[in-house]
Amino acid sequence: MLDFYSLPKSPDRFMDWSWHEFEPFYQNLNERPLNEGNIAAWLADWTSLIDMVSEIQARLTVEVTRDTNDKEAERRYNDFLDRIFQKSHTANQRLKTRLISSGLEPQGFIIPLRKMKAEVGIFQEANLPLLSEERKLASRYNKITGSQTVTWDDKQLTLQQLRLVLHTPERATRERAWRLAAERTLEDRADINNLWVEFMALRSRLARNAGCQDYRHYRWSQMTRLDYSPQDCIEFQNAVEEIAVPAATRVYRNCAERLGVTKLRPWDLDADLFPVPLSPPTAYGTTHELQIKVGNTFSKLDAEFGEYFSIMSHEGCLDLDNNVGKAPGAYCTSFPITRMPYIFMNAVGLSEDVRTLLHESGHAFHNFKRFDLPYAQQRIPGLEFAEVASMSTELLSSPFITTANGGFYSPPDADKFLKTHLERILTFWPYMAVVDAFQHWVYTHHEEASSPDNCDSKWHQLWKRYIPGVDWSGLKHSAETGWHRKPHIFRYPFYYIEYGLAQLGAVQVWRNAQEDPERSLNQFKGALCLGGTASLPDLYKTAGAK
Repeated sequence: MLDFYSLPKSPDRFMDWSWHEFEPFYQNLNERPLNEGNIAAWLADWTSLIDMVSEIQARLTVEVTRDTNDKEAERRYNDFLDRIFQKSHTANQRLKTRLISSGLEPQGFIIPLRKMKAEVGIFQEANLPLLSEERKLASRYNKITGSQTVTWDDKQLTLQQLRLVLHTPERATRERAWRLAAERTLEDRADINNLWVEFMALRSRLARNAGCQDYRHYRWSQMTRLDYSPQDCIEFQNAVEEIAVPAATRVYRNCAERLGVTKLRPWDLDADLFPVPLSPPTAYGTTHELQIKVGNTFSKLDAEFGEYFSIMSHEGCLDLDNNVGKAPGAYCTSFPITRMPYIFMNAVGLSEDVRTLLHESGHAFHNFKRFDLPYAQQRIPGLEFAEVASMSTELLSSPFITTANGGFYSPPDADKFLKTHLERILTFWPYMAVVDAFQHWVYTHHEEASSPDNCDSKWHQLWKRYIPGVDWSGLKHSAETGWHRKPHIFRYPFYYIEYGLAQLGAVQVWRNAQEDPERSLNQFKGALCLGGTASLPDLYKTAGAK
């Protein structure tokens, strides 16, 4: 009999494993008896395999996003997708089917079993090569956008680094920088459009192979969205239009007054969306300083969170600097064998970097808590609550970012930082609605949306509907290709309404903290501990939200 205890515990010993080395262990789980007496051991052994494969995938993903031009990292990542990802996916589906068919319901598995049934319902082995190819297409998108640079004052800058210039008080300088960035992104318009056509053809085949009426139906099951429907999303979009759009428009109007202009233009905003604060305080000098000050902030917020962040720092799991070739954006992944989260971001010296590191650290703390659950199948919360973890951490940290706490700002500047954050929340909800509504249209009008020109028109229509407070006149090409600049649309389809829902939860957690900080923090941490063992409404309720 195979000894699962002999499985290597160090990534160095299994990163180069082939499927031939994994297969006997999966076969053992598929063949050995399964009953109430051995279900705990069976799940523990299955978890060991899931954790190993997940660790390999996470580490290879980090390598390929840290440098999108690294050919060897790309080869290793693609080799994993072709040789292990597909076969492990099939093996895991067989074990899910076996567990469901057994009629056994281990403690803490009500929600995981519901998710498994949704996943099994759409599984088709013919889709596995397509799922691998989808990830390769996402890497191509990263490579295109990660290589976008411009020359500014005789220096080569990434577009992320150019954002520093877009925060300058001189409007003419902001406009010049914005137009330079816009011209550079439009240079890749044809390549991104061609990539989109490939994505759309592939996703149509995924849905068709699974017997789904459209890709939206397929993706709903793939994402195990069990607690709300597409119609609920559309109602949320309408609510945003009714409530949040007027509020955001007032924010834009106030910003225009502060700037002394009649209309806001895109160069008056950060990321085409958030009002640029006048004379923003300097947040930090180096990423080392950013790391130290965020660590101090967390130590004041909660000793356990402070310890978690210190561990990550000590273990080299904070990849903060922006570089040419580095994939855009930020994320937190985790290495389940070593039980260590890993934060990836692109810091360039903005106050927004502080928020980003607070946000991704919230995901990391959630990961630390989820690792305490015994089985991998219990550790997967809905993304709708995973983002509550990150967004709540941003807001809960706000009282502790002052220099008196070893943080970033004087008390007046800390107040400005919080005010800017709250304005960003108001202006974010309409943008979230644009991204979500766009994808609902795309994947219910698949043939029409396979034309990038039609996508341009739809995006522009939705933008004018939800974000009327910004003047894009004379900038047609940049306005209508805004969807090119939202990586989620390409890499993680339909993953965006989670941010809107989670922001509602986060502001409730923050509101509770205004009345009773200790109780609110304890409720929040209690919800983090549940991982994926509770429904979405119950996770929100445990955190003190609804």
